[in-house]
Amino acid sequence: MKLSIIIPVYDEAATIGQVLNSIAAVQLDRGIKKELIIVNDGSTDKTDDIVAAFRRDHPELELKYQVYDVNRGKGCCIREGIALAAGEIIVIQDADLEYDPNDYRPMLECMVAKADVVYGSRFLSGKRVTTPMHRFVNWGLTFLMNRFTKLHLTDVHTGLKMFRAPLLKSLRLEEQRFGFCPEVTAKLAKIPELRWTEVPVSYRRRDYAEGKKIRFKDGLRALYCILKYSRGRAQKIDPEITKAPVAE
Repeated sequence: MKLSIIIPVYDEAATIGQVLNSIAAVQLDRGIKKELIIVNDGSTDKTDDIVAAFRRDHPELELKYQVYDVNRGKGCCIREGIALAAGEIIVIQDADLEYDPNDYRPMLECMVAKADVVYGSRFLSGKRVTTPMHRFVNWGLTFLMNRFTKLHLTDVHTGLKMFRAPLLKSLRLEEQRFGFCPEVTAKLAKIPELRWTEVPVSYRRRDYAEGKKIRFKDGLRALYCILKYSRGRAQKIDPEITKAPVAE
């Protein structure tokens, strides 16, 4: 079995090397192999050089690298990564240091045992990991998503999401930027009998001085996406996609 790790990156020269080395060091159980899919979203710093050096240093790793000439947005990068993914399971990994790749292991255990979708929740640990304002906004958006979709999530906008690949590939995703999070959640929520699970994950919040890119307007877009994608008819999905188990 293979885990496809999609990494959108835009001007993350300060962190991308550490993230890639952390991913390379993670030992996955059950003989699961790793496939790294890096989508460079028009970076103007040394990101390209760092990825090239990592590839030279780790010839044993399967790595696909797509470079855009201009910045297109995180959602666009994720769609490209989904199209390139060859693994049975897909995980989205940010290129900063906020999320720890070691959390793939408990997420994979849930995926193989009992889930179709696994979200890594920053808030299940009970620790304070964000500012009060950020926590309030996240709570509000998560509350609205749960209200409209009948889900019971604690962290809709987590940057660590894992999916069965055929399920994710079956969706028609549209959002160009950070709207990917509410869009994919709302569209998956319309598919009956999907098994959703959250697991606690570690989180080290960075601030804007460290390169954090999400802004207030992205929060407004998230609200719009919740209202837009949680309404209307569900996309037609091949029933076999939702029945097939994850191969061990």
